[in-house]
Amino acid sequence: MKQIKTGVIGLGFIGRKHIEAVRRIPGAEVAAGADPDPAMEEWCRKNGIARYYKDYKEMLRKEDLDVIHDCTPNHMHYEVNSEILKAGRHVYSEKPLTLESAGSYELCMLAKEKKRRAGVNFNYRNNVMVQEMKGRVLSGRLGEFAHIQLEYLQDWLLYDTDFDWRVRKDTGGASRAVADIGSHCFDTLQYVTGEKVTAVYARFHRQYPFRKCYGKTGTFSENSLIGDYENVPVENEDGAMILFRLEGGMTGSLVVSQVCAGKKNGLKVFLGGTGESMEWNQENPDKLWIGRRDAGNEVIFAGQQYVTEYAKPFITLPNGHPAGWTDALTNGMREFYSSIGGSGKEYRYATFEEGYYMNKIVEACIESSRQDCWVEIKKEEE
Repeated sequence: MKQIKTGVIGLGFIGRKHIEAVRRIPGAEVAAGADPDPAMEEWCRKNGIARYYKDYKEMLRKEDLDVIHDCTPNHMHYEVNSEILKAGRHVYSEKPLTLESAGSYELCMLAKEKKRRAGVNFNYRNNVMVQEMKGRVLSGRLGEFAHIQLEYLQDWLLYDTDFDWRVRKDTGGASRAVADIGSHCFDTLQYVTGEKVTAVYARFHRQYPFRKCYGKTGTFSENSLIGDYENVPVENEDGAMILFRLEGGMTGSLVVSQVCAGKKNGLKVFLGGTGESMEWNQENPDKLWIGRRDAGNEVIFAGQQYVTEYAKPFITLPNGHPAGWTDALTNGMREFYSSIGGSGKEYRYATFEEGYYMNKIVEACIESSRQDCWVEIKKEEE
């Protein structure tokens, strides 16, 4: 792979994780960073990033970069991704691709017009054991689907004093729990099964009508509870229960919540088949539970001797050396970077087209909860 020069827009929690991941990819260099917070100039200097820009558009004009990572808040994604593509750069965006499917569709068309690679960071699909789940589905070991159940439970917004920009509809979007963490479940599900979600029945839950904002906040941060606060109306959901239907006709369930005490980042995926079942827990990411009717159940480790050929390329550590969240993040980016100038082989990162379809799923969930009915997800030609 040729040397690839990278720029990162947005240097908060997720932007810094993108930088760490890119630096693990041979041939990739983080050459510049952009963030409106002037304190980030010193951060860039201390962390070996040669050039800092307060204005990302100036970075796009002045720097000869190959790939740009969009790590800005949700409401900025449409504008920033558009500017990146118009500047002729490949783009790797945080999810959601945009706040609305109409904008995501425009970005898909723009990426095709500019002939640029365009990926979305749905990173959980890039865990070794999620790859193993897909490998087992492809091999036919599961048989026909018999039961599908997913959950994603967190507690970081349990109190009414917990606040984040995602709570505000104008910056976080009309959906929060479903768009933020439910989308990861849907992406993992669609990736593993090879089937799209075609209809949903959703019931949203909002714990508080107002939340207290005490000033500057950040993702998963401990908010200061000192001084005056603003009572901010909550316009998006804290949790949801969703029934969904796949292309093949199978119905499954998904529960998401950001107000479950003691649950930190509890993403679980259970796929039951007529041959065997599988369960993966993101908080124990290097293990996969296999269930059988007439033989003993087992837990397999992420070792070369245990997994299918499909999953082996994603193993980067010896057996017993747990691979986790940061490794999955790197795996997805490695796939994306390999695709730049690459052959027609299958690349496993999430594309803008998949990000666009995810917007449509989330919008269907919003409509379903409002109307209290099943909502079909229409194809573009419809």
